[in-house]
Amino acid sequence: MKRRSPARRGDRGVLTDRAIRRAQQSGELRVEPFDATLVRPAALSLRLGYEAFTLTTSGPVDVADRATHPDLVPKEFDAQGRLVVEPGEVVLAPTLEKIGLPGTLAGLVDGTSDYARLGISVVLCGQVSPGFGRAAGAVLTLEIVNHLRHPVLLYPGTRICNLMLFASSGSELTYGEMPHNYSSDHTVVASRLADHVRRN
Repeated sequence: MKRRSPARRGDRGVLTDRAIRRAQQSGELRVEPFDATLVRPAALSLRLGYEAFTLTTSGPVDVADRATHPDLVPKEFDAQGRLVVEPGEVVLAPTLEKIGLPGTLAGLVDGTSDYARLGISVVLCGQVSPGFGRAAGAVLTLEIVNHLRHPVLLYPGTRICNLMLFASSGSELTYGEMPHNYSSDHTVVASRLADHVRRN
């Protein structure tokens, strides 16, 4: 009897390490590049990519007016190749991995306690919808904030967050089919909120 992949059984719940490996090996879950050592008991760790952008503003931000949105200013890495995050700075950075989910898998991204214990939060939107990056894989954009009074030095290529995966019965409309999505991004892009906020 042929074994069906975890996301196609119709059962629901968190994928554990065995199920994550099976989904990746079958091609159902796209992870590029894939490092088997990053598979955790109930999550897949993702690494910090090799570019970053700081958000800078020159005045109030009107979410419906793209002209007022923060600029994405590329950050240079230091002489040792480290990403320097200044106190209070908001940095957007991609994951090293490109992810692709089928319509039967959903994800949840969370920072790790290692970074939280150093005063660094790693968030953006925790939800990764079914169908994200399915066509060719897409990076996840992370918001990194330094809550300390001194700079923090981060190392690209190292583990920075975890992606939990959940099996489901599938959605009628995948994320990649929705308007204004980020499902084909291969780098950090600016907010598309102004595209769907109606101004009175």
